[in-house]
Amino acid sequence: MSAQKSGGSGKVTEMTRLKTGLLVGGAIAATLGMTADAIAALDLSAIGPRQSATPGDLAPVAIATPPAPALLSQRVGVDYRIPALQKDFTGSLWIGTWRGEIARINPETGQLQARVPLPDRTVQALAQDRVGRIWAGTYSGLVRVDPRTNQVTATNFSLPSSQVLSLQIDTRGFLWVGTDQGLAMVSPDQGLLMTTLRGLSGVSAKVMELDNAGHLWVGTLTGLTQVNTASGAEMRVVRNVPGNIVQALALGPQGNLWVGTPQGLFVVTPENGQVVRQVGSMFGRNVLSLAFDPNQALWVGTESGLVTLNPYNGEIFGEILGLPGRQTLAISPDTGNKVWVGTREGLAWVSTTTGRGVPHGGFSNPGSL
Repeated sequence: MSAQKSGGSGKVTEMTRLKTGLLVGGAIAATLGMTADAIAALDLSAIGPRQSATPGDLAPVAIATPPAPALLSQRVGVDYRIPALQKDFTGSLWIGTWRGEIARINPETGQLQARVPLPDRTVQALAQDRVGRIWAGTYSGLVRVDPRTNQVTATNFSLPSSQVLSLQIDTRGFLWVGTDQGLAMVSPDQGLLMTTLRGLSGVSAKVMELDNAGHLWVGTLTGLTQVNTASGAEMRVVRNVPGNIVQALALGPQGNLWVGTPQGLFVVTPENGQVVRQVGSMFGRNVLSLAFDPNQALWVGTESGLVTLNPYNGEIFGEILGLPGRQTLAISPDTGNKVWVGTREGLAWVSTTTGRGVPHGGFSNPGSL
């Protein structure tokens, strides 16, 4: 495959209408002119049953050999959702699935680089630590993957709950693990559980983000909770966010927190926890994911599709067409000269030159293509 690239930068200023109706701010980096047929369908076989791990805090996990590809097509109820995407230090993209594995692809070409079967079928969160190890949060605990060997090690930490919903590396390199029953802090290098916060306000740590002061913000069932990463203590609780359930968080270029809830998109100042703005164009929309691109355009994933908007005035540039599913769960901008998107029905990439989504054949529901 051939690649064509061109650089560019700048804030969202003059808008240019693209042929799909998408407007993109500033000088946007051109992406590869790939077609859907250019990305080969990948072998994503279902995974066999979990086998018991050797006792220990970080125990190697034995994974059953996957069945033949033909068996996958015969199985019903395959879940194609992609709740987590993580770009690594090498530029590769890791993909969290609900099909019993994580995978690594070349985001320039879409080609598969590795498939790593896991002991649990549901991956909800991914993170990369300071030495490049990949951590996956599943509904049965936390696992670590060595990207050099693809070896999986299970963790036997006493987390507040085994249902991991979110992961975040703090400024000191510690891994914060958000569960449906509270928070935990782990030392990735030592493989030790450092502290837990079982009495988290709002109970469930659905999403996490760091502010510019290095403090941790946690989106919960009742709003936002700010946590001091040095002490593990709660600093501030914000309960007046409309919609209550915080499902998406992103730190904006001006240092504010952008907050997605079932009732829309809001802006909170980390210094005092005040809700200072509601984005009118997103009123009433169920926001599930958020990400800023290098040009400071904001990508907003909702229950009913993916849009881009100008964060300075709230203007919607346009809606992305061509995705395998409308429910947008994860966004990875500036990855392989594209924006990669995880949806309820699979994986896709968006060209910032055409503004159109292209499903990845190996990670998308064939019925949606």
